[in-house]
Amino acid sequence: MVEMKRKVAIFLCMIMTLGLLSGCGKQETIQTNSGENQSPAEEESDVKEENEVQAENVINEESEEKNVEEKEIAMEEITAADVVSKMKIGWNLGNTLDSHNANYSIDMSTEAFETAWGNPVTTKELIDAVVAKGFNVIRIPVTWDGHLIEEENWKIKEDWLDRVQEVVDYAYDNGVYVILNTHHESWYEPYYENEERAKEIMIAVWSQIADRFQDYDEHLIFEGMNEPRKIGAAVEWTGGDQEGWDVVNSLNETFVKTIRESDGNNPYRILLVTGYAANGWEGIRHLKVPEDNKVAVSVHAYEPYEFALNLQGRGNWNHDTANIDMIMNSLDTLFLSKGIPVVMGEFGALTKKAEGNEQDRAEFAEYYVNAAAKKGIPCLWWDNGAFYGSGELFGLIDRKTYEWKYPSIVDGMMKGIAEAE
Repeated sequence: MVEMKRKVAIFLCMIMTLGLLSGCGKQETIQTNSGENQSPAEEESDVKEENEVQAENVINEESEEKNVEEKEIAMEEITAADVVSKMKIGWNLGNTLDSHNANYSIDMSTEAFETAWGNPVTTKELIDAVVAKGFNVIRIPVTWDGHLIEEENWKIKEDWLDRVQEVVDYAYDNGVYVILNTHHESWYEPYYENEERAKEIMIAVWSQIADRFQDYDEHLIFEGMNEPRKIGAAVEWTGGDQEGWDVVNSLNETFVKTIRESDGNNPYRILLVTGYAANGWEGIRHLKVPEDNKVAVSVHAYEPYEFALNLQGRGNWNHDTANIDMIMNSLDTLFLSKGIPVVMGEFGALTKKAEGNEQDRAEFAEYYVNAAAKKGIPCLWWDNGAFYGSGELFGLIDRKTYEWKYPSIVDGMMKGIAEAE
């Protein structure tokens, strides 16, 4: 930019000198190219205007060259820390493309899968509404299990991959950051006896995803696994065990290697790895982050548990900040202090209508997001589209009308970000 300004300054000085020289001597009538007579004063005005246009063209040409250079090196030079620093607040398209059931048929339509858990087909208007509200990160959870053809080397059904790309584009075309993952997958359960099979499928699935999205820039982020854990085991949600930690770390390495060996922009793509069950307490302590400055850590933390996630827990937050603070400080010690960025891929607090706790949830959201933002950790609310019933009610926006049901919670998150800046 300094060099560009210097060139323009020199150019303008030359023009001014020529202008002064042309103003010397007796006045006379000048014959213009159009054949019309023009006074010296009028000619000087025209020359000045032409010189200004030329100067502006020089600036524009310099700017265009600079932009081309930046575009050419962007994916190579940008780091995970660079991208994460631009991720402010995010939203999950939960319970949609991640729906799954052992009884589902691979021959089901993409719409049947997408709407199986009660949410409507995702529209561009929905994603536009989320972005317009201020969210600049959209996480798109996708379950690929149920769409894989084993006898064809775990080929992803074309119509499913097409639909996933369509939804990704809804967000990507808005210029926000998009996180695409493998979500409720049974094939990557972390047992030693399953490790080789899991690696085989990991390579097959992510190779296809990487190929489909190879030309997307740094706004598209790949997340290798969601909450890899021993489903149904005693250690499922308690932080795991040595076997679980070992296999999860091994699969993270396989994921990163697969993407780095892919074509297009994938050698430079920002990737997210996670520890056992994405657990923010014990599981995360055993995560081995690959040595790659384009890799960040993904973690989930619904804290304080009694308020945020326990269906039988309390509806009042009571400004219970202890666990939130401990999580953020722990992530700082484990990763941030070592130059490894962190993304809070899921957080939130259940609606507990009997107690009418929207205000509590709004205050919780503001504090949580603010505490994380002060550490440089962007947070993504888990929105599963659920507002009624006895299950986990994390919905914020009505996916049919695009109405924000709990605007104060969204306002709380936005305020938490603003206060941290």
